[in-house]
Amino acid sequence: MRRLLRWVGGLLLVVVLLAGALFVHVWYFKPARIDWFYARTFAQFALNSPEMLSSMRVLPRWLDFSGDKLDDASLAHEAEQLDLLRRSRETLRRYDPTSFDADARLSYDVLDYYLDIAEEGVGRFRDHAFLVTQMSGVHTDLPDFMTSTHQVSDLRDARNYLARLRLFPRKFDQVLERLQMRETQHLIPPRFAIDKVLGQMHSFIAPAPQDNPLYTTFVQKLDKLPAGAIEPPMRDALLADVAHTIEHSIYPAYEKLIAYFSALAAKTQANDGVWSLPDGEAYYAWRVRLQTTTDMTPAQVHALGLSEVARIAAEMEPILQGQGLTEGSVGVRVQQLARHPDQRYPNTDDGRTAMLAEYQRLLDEIDAGIGAAFDVRPKLGVEVRAVPAYAQEGKAGAYYQPGSFDGSRPGLFYANMRDPGATPRFAMRTLAYHEGIPGHHFQIAIAQELKGVPFFRRILSFTAYTEGWALYAERLAWEMGFEQAPLDNLGRLRDEMLRAVRLVVDSGIHHQRWTRERAIAYMLENTGMAESDVVTEIERYFVMPGQALAYKAGMLKILELRERARQRLGDRFDLRAFHNQVLTHGSLPLGLLERVIDGWIAATAGTK
Repeated sequence: MRRLLRWVGGLLLVVVLLAGALFVHVWYFKPARIDWFYARTFAQFALNSPEMLSSMRVLPRWLDFSGDKLDDASLAHEAEQLDLLRRSRETLRRYDPTSFDADARLSYDVLDYYLDIAEEGVGRFRDHAFLVTQMSGVHTDLPDFMTSTHQVSDLRDARNYLARLRLFPRKFDQVLERLQMRETQHLIPPRFAIDKVLGQMHSFIAPAPQDNPLYTTFVQKLDKLPAGAIEPPMRDALLADVAHTIEHSIYPAYEKLIAYFSALAAKTQANDGVWSLPDGEAYYAWRVRLQTTTDMTPAQVHALGLSEVARIAAEMEPILQGQGLTEGSVGVRVQQLARHPDQRYPNTDDGRTAMLAEYQRLLDEIDAGIGAAFDVRPKLGVEVRAVPAYAQEGKAGAYYQPGSFDGSRPGLFYANMRDPGATPRFAMRTLAYHEGIPGHHFQIAIAQELKGVPFFRRILSFTAYTEGWALYAERLAWEMGFEQAPLDNLGRLRDEMLRAVRLVVDSGIHHQRWTRERAIAYMLENTGMAESDVVTEIERYFVMPGQALAYKAGMLKILELRERARQRLGDRFDLRAFHNQVLTHGSLPLGLLERVIDGWIAATAGTK
């Protein structure tokens, strides 16, 4: 018996040593199999991001070791991540992709493209991206994460919530250190962005701690727990700790950042594009390539935009004339329609509630009626919510937040209720289709639910693909009969015009050195959007150079590929099969999407 125990013990030791050796091999060297490398690369980045792990919820609860932590935003951690990026690319290039089948080669090429263009940017433009703006930053993103993403299902989660709140000051200090370093390099955002960030932060710390969203949302999370999950004395203690942390830790962290931006505002007056930054013209050219996943130059982008603006205006003209509007620019006439009382929700709580309910109704309606175009659909649902009040100023009119991988949190379509009347009723359909169904929610949720692909393919995102699909989804809904009323179609064309105008004004601001005021005037003249929305849009382009170009670049490519498939396949073309090819490979650079579709066309036609 003793000999048997020694034999079993020795065998277990051998197994442990072999497992350890395999782990060392996979974690620190070039893994023998590339799928091991993919898993390692994802793990190395994910394990360094507690916030991403909480958002995705891919780990079982018993393995949640980071629920009480926030991402490290320090300069030292940033350097480590950049080094990991370079080493990952070097390791990837040591594999021979010529021996891979088509699916494996696609995975290789997707990651190679991503790492290559990311490293190009890291090499020259590591600090050019603005860390804190009216669109994003620790001051709005971190509260959003806590209120929308951090889930509370038991006492442990509640304590983790409090632990994360206590880490706000450290993260704010880390961001402040990086901001100060950028300032020494003259990498400073425009003055208007500084002013709006200050407004957002002052708004956030204005309420008493018990009225702050970090407190009120925590109360709501606790209220949803089963009776008895947390005893009343413990609940009271947790709430007292949250209020104390908000008042004595979080508000002082905001005040420190407010002091920095107030001092920065005194030094900054310019509202220039990134051409004014060191190496700014080269930075913008890289941003164009990054966001469009094409080789277009800023000049080519501008020319394309002017052409698309003219084409879409010609399509809008008959609708406007049909409404008896014949005088003035397209923008002026669309605004006349948008200001009509029957097109506006009142700027009241009842008006906001009614508008959110209508968005949900539109999503439910189209979800039930697009079976002819889709036979692959996500299991995860989508829910409409209002943008938090403290973040409304400066935020876009709407945006989408992905749901969790375990299905515990739905996809979220956030609508900005700053001024409900700014979005006319005739524009609501296309906005719902873009952000929800069959736009972002379909594309992102389907990618999250993919099987048989490396995990990075389920989460990696290329803006031209994701935003291109969402813009294509707007047109698809019209093609399927969901926007047949003339004004609904005008709303669709208005939003497509917005994306065409973006090509003109984004390249105008950052390449042709347009002023903020010139860009605003051009967008008002051509889109008919409310001035408040136009100002928000233009100021967004200033701080997110190139991002707005992705929509049209992606949509035009998807339409081009669909028409190519129709022409080559004739009667064998199936719209559902085409959409399957677009959606079931994850987010792709446009060149690789074209390769996928061309391969499908050849296989369907029997020429491959």
